[in-house]
Amino acid sequence: MKGNRIFFKLFVLIAEFTIINLACRLAYYLRFSDFGEPPDLYLYFFVTFNLAWIGASLFNNAYDTRKLVQLEAFAQSFFTTLFMQVFLVLAFIVGVKADVSREFLLYTYFTGVPAILCFRAILLLAYRYYNNMTYTIRKIAIVGNDTAINELYDFFDAHRTNVYRFLADLDPKLSQKKRDKIIQETLEDLKGTCLQEGINEVYVSLPLVSEEIIQDMADFADDNFIYFRMVTDFAFMGRRPLNVEFFGHIPILSLRKEPLSTVFNQSLKRIFDIAFSLFIIVLVFPVLYPIVALAIKLESKGPVLFKQLRSGKSNQEFLCYKFRTMTVNEEAEEKQAAKNDQRVTKVGRWLRRTSLDEFPQFFNVLKGDMSVVGPRPHMLKHTDEYGRSINKYLFRHFITPGITGHAQVNGYRGETADPELMRKRIEYDTWYIENWSFLLDLKIILLTVWNVLRGEERAY
Repeated sequence: MKGNRIFFKLFVLIAEFTIINLACRLAYYLRFSDFGEPPDLYLYFFVTFNLAWIGASLFNNAYDTRKLVQLEAFAQSFFTTLFMQVFLVLAFIVGVKADVSREFLLYTYFTGVPAILCFRAILLLAYRYYNNMTYTIRKIAIVGNDTAINELYDFFDAHRTNVYRFLADLDPKLSQKKRDKIIQETLEDLKGTCLQEGINEVYVSLPLVSEEIIQDMADFADDNFIYFRMVTDFAFMGRRPLNVEFFGHIPILSLRKEPLSTVFNQSLKRIFDIAFSLFIIVLVFPVLYPIVALAIKLESKGPVLFKQLRSGKSNQEFLCYKFRTMTVNEEAEEKQAAKNDQRVTKVGRWLRRTSLDEFPQFFNVLKGDMSVVGPRPHMLKHTDEYGRSINKYLFRHFITPGITGHAQVNGYRGETADPELMRKRIEYDTWYIENWSFLLDLKIILLTVWNVLRGEERAY
């Protein structure tokens, strides 16, 4: 199955590479009416255009199977990829001062983008047709009557699959002896049905049967080329996804993925944090600090740096650094900055709007108290309040807090007086912890820079 997914992604990547190349050549013909060999400048442009599209697609994980076959996921991924690709192409043109025809550039996008959209639409329709056809031709037997088996039956029935149901009405109040007798007799009927109807797959509820019956059914299935599956009912866990890993031959279930629980991923993230923070501290901070410090001192009395205890990993307290953006006041330890907050100075307002007030936190990153990317650290008072009132709030403290985070680049930064805003922030932070990857961190950093450049409504 995994090999098929890789092949499918590779097929889409090669197909789009071909489509983009054809679009570039067609655009060149439409602009210059020439099918001959383009000049070197345009050949370089073709290469850049292709690499920018493939690179942006890989960066956004656009070839993930879900994003290829689900319309909503595809749309979001496609337009994010397109924006990044346009940015990279324009950066190339400006960077090398390439004299590329604007008309040719428009032709390239007007031919390439619709062509890829049409290809993806055909791909989606073909996948759905194949998927529906696959379910229709399958013959399946389901044994049991617990929640998981019932939902599985409804799923196959909705996909017009030929489903044969056994023990759907077994009374759970029967004694174990009577249950075993009914099950044994039913399984004999099941074997007959499998042979007579040509059933391809059998699904059996695990709590229903003993080890001997499972082995008997498995042997029968193997001898008759039938796929044998066992279904475990996890209804008590709700609809939460389960993550499976093996310790030796023992399967271990957890309620979520935790990529940063491995030493390798922790080391990779920490190495990047050290390298990135050293880069900022050595090259940016010596220039930035004197300018900001002078501006702060000229406007108001007080220290240049503001230090505050925040909640870190495992809810351990640490001293968080920021450029001071307010006049010295007694509410700083408990009250967040709000819109039109009179405590915020003019320099402070500019620092907040540009996020420059956060730059001293790169020293926190170097010390290990923070990471470049992660859930934002909150004041101790808020951790105490929200930890008691919002479900799963403290889960965000499983990892090191960050200067920027997934919640922040999705619009949930700044004041969180409304509990619903905090719940959304927790939702995004939880998603980040469960789906962390190095590329995701890079994406969040780029989106943070982009948000700063375009300006953010909640940056006050």
